[in-house]
Formats: sequence, C-alpha cells, structure tokens
Amino acid sequence: MEQFNVTGMSCAACSSRVEKAVGKVDGVTSCSVSLLTNSMGVEGEVSSADVIRAVEEAGYGASVKGRATGDSQMSDVSVQEDALKDRETPVLKKRLFTSLGFLLVLMYFSMGHVMWNWPLPAFFDNNHIAMGLVQLLLTVVVMVINQKFFISGFKSLFHRAPNMDTLVALGSSAAFVYSTYALFSMTDAQVRGDMEAVMSYMHDFYFESAAMILTLITVGKMLEAHSKGKTTDALKSLMKLAPKTAVVVREGVEMEISISQVHKGDIFLVRPGENIPVDGVIVEGHSAINESALTGESIPVDKEKGDEVSAATLNQSGFLKCEATRVGEDTTLSQIIQMVSDAAATKAPIAKIADKVSGVFVPAVISIAIVTTIVWLLAGREFGYALARGISVLVISCPCALGLATPVAIMVGNGKGAKNGIMFKTAVSLEETGKTQIVALDKTGTITSGQPKVTDMIPAGGITEDDLLYYAYALEQKSEHPLARAILDFGKARGVKAAEVEAFSALPGNGLSGQIQESVLFGGNYKFISSKTQVNENIKKKSEKLSEEGKTPLFFARDGKLLGIIAVADVMKEDSPKAVKELQNMGIKVVMLTGDNERTAQAIGGLAGVDEVIAGVLPDGKESVIRSLKKQGNVAMVGDGINDAPALTRADIGIAIGAGTDIAIDAADVVLMKSKLSDVPAAIRLSRAALKNIHENLFWAFFYNVIGIPLAAGLWIPIFHWELNPMFGAAAMSLSSFCVVTNALRLNLFKMYDAGKDKKIKTKNSKKKEEEKVMKKTMKIEGMMCGHCEARVKKCLEALPQVEEAVVSHEDGTAVVTLTEDVASDVLTKAVEEQDYKVLGVE
Repeated sequence: MEQFNVTGMSCAACSSRVEKAVGKVDGVTSCSVSLLTNSMGVEGEVSSADVIRAVEEAGYGASVKGRATGDSQMSDVSVQEDALKDRETPVLKKRLFTSLGFLLVLMYFSMGHVMWNWPLPAFFDNNHIAMGLVQLLLTVVVMVINQKFFISGFKSLFHRAPNMDTLVALGSSAAFVYSTYALFSMTDAQVRGDMEAVMSYMHDFYFESAAMILTLITVGKMLEAHSKGKTTDALKSLMKLAPKTAVVVREGVEMEISISQVHKGDIFLVRPGENIPVDGVIVEGHSAINESALTGESIPVDKEKGDEVSAATLNQSGFLKCEATRVGEDTTLSQIIQMVSDAAATKAPIAKIADKVSGVFVPAVISIAIVTTIVWLLAGREFGYALARGISVLVISCPCALGLATPVAIMVGNGKGAKNGIMFKTAVSLEETGKTQIVALDKTGTITSGQPKVTDMIPAGGITEDDLLYYAYALEQKSEHPLARAILDFGKARGVKAAEVEAFSALPGNGLSGQIQESVLFGGNYKFISSKTQVNENIKKKSEKLSEEGKTPLFFARDGKLLGIIAVADVMKEDSPKAVKELQNMGIKVVMLTGDNERTAQAIGGLAGVDEVIAGVLPDGKESVIRSLKKQGNVAMVGDGINDAPALTRADIGIAIGAGTDIAIDAADVVLMKSKLSDVPAAIRLSRAALKNIHENLFWAFFYNVIGIPLAAGLWIPIFHWELNPMFGAAAMSLSSFCVVTNALRLNLFKMYDAGKDKKIKTKNSKKKEEEKVMKKTMKIEGMMCGHCEARVKKCLEALPQVEEAVVSHEDGTAVVTLTEDVASDVLTKAVEEQDYKVLGVE
C-alpha cells in the first residue's frame, strides 16, 4: 500500500469525492481516504503521478508520504512524526481570536446598541446608513479572515462536489448578500425620506449572523482539530521513543552518531539507563531490559549474550555490547509504527454506511434549504424570514460528524491496543475481532510455553534424585533431542556438573546410550528401556499416570539397573486457564488444536479448560480444521509458528501471539507482542468497545441531523412555535463534530483487561449450531504403531467427501470420524484396510 497526504478536505463529502476520483484511475484496486489523518492508502499497479493528478482534478491536493530509504531509521520515524504534527489547531486558534475581536465590535453595534441601548459616538445618532456600513465592513473583515471556507466551498461546488465548507459559504454569503441588499434599499428609502421603510430595512440586517456563523464554525473546527490531535497521541508517543543517536565502535574507536548512520552489522554500546537504538543481538554483557514500550509488560526481562534486543527498549542495569541486526524501517519499533499508521489509513466496513450518506448529503441539504425558503415565501412570510430558515438549514447540517464517527474510534482503539502490545493491522481487523464466536488455539507456544521443562523426578528404589539427575544430565549432554534441553536446563539450575560421556550414540527406537567411568548408561522411552532392564509394575503405573497428564516420561538405566524416571512436559503458561475462562465468559467457544495423540491432548485440554480438543492435527491439517470450524461461526485462530500461517490466513481473524515468526505476523490480522494468552480476550474486549463507540458516534451523527434539519427548516413552528436562529444553528453544527471526537477519546479510559463487565454475545449461528446434528462414528483399528500410522489413517479417512474430520489415536487404537452426511461403515472400513490396517469394528 502506497500512502499519500491529502490537503483541502474538510468533511466526509470531501473524502468520499477523493476516493471516487482515485478509484476511477486505471490500475487502482483499492483506495481508502482518512479524514482524520488527511491521508490516503492506494493499492494497485499505478504511478504516484496518476494518483496525484486525479486528486488535483477533483479539487484537492496530494503528495506522496515521505519514507526512509536504505537503513535510515531516523528519517522514517521523523517523517511520520512530522506528518502527525498538529498544524491545524494553532492556525485555527489565531483565526478564531482575530475573528472574535471583530465579531465582538460588530455585535456591540448590531445588538448591544439596538437591543440594550449601549452608547455609541454621537456621529451614529440617527445615522442608520453609517451603522449599516460599519456592520458591513466588520462582516467583510471576518469573512476575509475566514476566506478558507469560501475558497474551499465554492471551489468544490465548481467541481460539482459540494462539501461542508460549501454549506457554510452559502449560508454566510446568503446572509451577507441579503443584508447588503437591505442596506442599499435602506439608503434609497432614506433619500426618499421614508423613515418607516428605513426602520423596516434595519431589521433585515443579518450581518452579525454572517460573521457569527463563520466564527462559531471556526470554534468547532478548532475544538475538532485539537481533539483529533489527541487521537494520535499513542502513535506520537511511540515515535518519541525512537532514540536520536547511537554509540558505535568503528575501528576500535567509540563514536556517537545519528541513528540514520547505523548500519546492519555495526557494533553498538548501551550503558545502564539508555534506550537501545536499533534491533540487535547481545555479543557481550547481560542486563535487565524493560520492554514495556513495545509490549506493555512492565516487568524487566533478563538478557544475556546471544539474546535479541529491540530498539526503544530500556537497558536498566548492565553494560551491553550488541551487533545491529535490523535498522531503519526494519526495526520492531518502526514496524509497529507503520502497522498502526497503515491501520489508520484503512477503512472499517461499518464506515461504508456513513460514506454512502456523505456522498449525497450536501446536495440534499442545499436542496432542502432552497425548498424551505420557497415554502416559507409561499406561506406568505417576508423574504428575510424565509431566507433565515434556509440559512439555518445550511449551517446546522453536519457531514463532518458522519465522516469522523468511525475513523476517530478506530485511531483511538488502535492507539490503545498499541500501548498494550496489541496491534490491529487494519480497521477491518479491529472491527471484526469483536465478532469472534470460536477461538482456535494452537497448543505449542500459545496455551503452553513451547519450551519443555522437567516436571517430575521419580527415582527407583535405592536411588536418590541427585544420582538420577547426575547420570541423566551426563547422558543428555550430547543429545540433540528437544527434550534433552529441558533436563540440561534443570541440571544447570541445580548446579549439576557431570563427567564427559564416551561412546555416545542415539539408538533407533527413541533411545540413547553412552559410557561414564566404565558404567554403561541408557535413556529413552518405556519400550526402549524395557529391552535393556526390568521395569517394575509400580514404576510402570507411575509412567502411565504421567502420560495421562500430558507429560513425557523418560527412563534411565545404569549397568542394567533402572535409575528412575524424569518427566518432561511443555508446561502451560500461567495465564492460559484464566484466559480460556474469560473467553468462555464472553460467549466464545474455545478449541485447542494439537499434533499430540488423543490422550495427551485431552490431558492438556482438561488443564486449560477448553471446550473442545482436536488432536492429531498435522501442520498442514490446521487449515482444513479451521475451514470446518467456520461452518459453526466466526473463527479467530491464534498461533505463533510458520506452520500456523495457512490457518491464520483461512480464519476470519488470524492472531499471531508472542510476536511469533515473521511469516505468522504477515499472515495475521492482529499481532500480540507479548506471549500472554490473556491478550486474546483483551483484544476482543477492545474491539467490542471500539465497535460500540462507533455505533454511538454514528447514532449521534444521524440523530443530530434528523432532529436538527427539520428544526432549522421551521417544521415545528406551527405546532410548538420552535424557531431556530441561524447563529444557534451554526453553534450546534460546530459542537456536533467535537462531541463525536470527544466520545471516541473515552476509549482511552477503557480497561481492556477487566473481565468484570464481559457479556455473552448472541449470534445467528449459535442457535443454528445447537440445532445442528453432528454425526460421529468410532472405528476400532488394529496395527497402528506410531504417529505416522495415525497420520496415514487420518489422511485416507479425510479424503472421503462425507468425512469432515478424523481424530486418530494409535495408543487407543481408535479413529473418531465426524461426518457431514451418513456413510456406510463398509466404505470407512475399506478406506482404512487399503492402508494395510485391520478394522475390528465401527460404532
């Protein structure tokens, strides 16, 4: 997506006009214009010059957003920070105060003297023409100060794309032109000596209305600009985290240079209390790093040689020497900033309602104003009265509130998420995440930590825990198996120092052997170790219990004698059960996907408290599982690995957890910087709050116009005698956008980790799902020996068109088949037996 700055837009009608103009350019596949950030995102095979030309022909200005090239980080962040700088408020503030100064003088003449007899110089006594001329001149000054309304308004009218400025310009101009006509008519009457006509024309002056309309709209614009600036505070605070300089070592000399001069491979130094300048890897030193700037996690993380560090994180304690690995726009911080910025440039589906209305809103209002004036004239009222009703309709109508209703809530919601390490990549993902009905969790790295740890030690009779750990540690030192790392880490923590193992070998059948001090050691699973030594019934039962709990029992023996069992498991994250419970309390079904066998999967699923466990899912099978789950409702897939990418893409919402792999991040719609599962319900909670806020904003924007326009037109005058002065109409218009933006800012106060107010959402699919009858058959199969056998049976069964899913377990000798329609048992049997397995029965 290429981004552009757009100038000259004042309301939703403008952004709609720009979108239509660019959308017609050959090669553009999608275009999204943000009124909030005055930016535009364009996708497709099209040149920047063609896009800019289309915008200019529509009556607006455009330029390509500046971006860093090469490895210049500072310029990248600075350009984006500069683009978000609030330039509107100071200009509008200056314009407002100048306008107010002249308006107060005008109001003194037009209302203070006439209504309350405030004193005036003797020159004005009975000199009505002089009074009128002063009012005219003061009004002209206010109109010149606020000429932007007239330039933009009439320019857009000329391009047949009227906007909010057109309404203001027409309303103010109508009041001014009629008042000027009344002034000349009064002059003529005074020349003729018709004092009654002179006094009558005096009451037809609307100079103060013309000036007041412009000033009040400027008040609203200034409040709106100030509030809009607040919506990007979170993004601006992220940008301010980017360090300006770095201390690098070149040719043995320390030197402080600009961030833009740091290259990949440079060695840089970070002292305690300093921010890390770019992403890198520690080559010397250790320290506690505060990563709250990126993850929202305030507890420092201990880092040592070989660990990665990220730009903008704080080095709290030790001296670090690091090698730069990612610089410029490739750093984690720059990618986060770009992600939030891109999300602001996209449009949520709900915004399409406002866009459709905005496209016809201004022409419709102008038509209503003309009809209103004509109707009141036909009703017998004088021209000045009828014109006042028409002007009121023009100035009370507010397309701005409609245009801002969605983007301000999206921007604030995105900023709130970014502060807490939750990144919504598009406005669509922020809106859709809250509609989730089913959450599919990948087990490894999502529910569990993804790093096996020692959970139990069961020494055999006459053997101590220290002896068991000593020999197990010695044997596993040369193993490359992932489970060996768990024993080595556990041993190091206990201070174990073992001798070097000789004649080490990894044997077929999941076993290890080696020699230490003339003793022969063996390690492996039950099947392997039982061929080397006797395993008593008590130890065997304990190992089976460990397996049922989802743990992997590793047996060790020395010189033909059993030493005991060390159980290793991918332990569950502390917050996983709580997060699962929170999701369920929100009315969301939680499903766990794992490649483990049924028994192990059910054990872990039981501890986590999930609603459904789908075991035996191979990496390439996750996508098909998600496809079948989508038939039950909106699915969010949570994963962290490369093999999760197809499933993340297939799901309605893909969530990459713990920053994940680059491929997982690319495939995901939401990126969680922390590895905490509790961020999943928090993201859904935030999405629901943002969607509720958008509904409130849209309701206010529509409600305001539905009530305001009839009131301004004088529809209620015959019934309730409610009459609206154009000045009050302008005041109401100026406050409407301000109210919408202020309401969106309330999202900053939202407590996204507070589960106390969670509500279950009722959906169309939930009732359908309850009524849906699921057909299942359980097959008893003989001959399956391992995970490969499971995969083979699963593949052959799921190849049948009637089979939605097959959950296979070689340990239980079963295959539970979920069917979309009934299928004969013979068909299932034939499919399995063709793979050389024996089917004992189908239930």
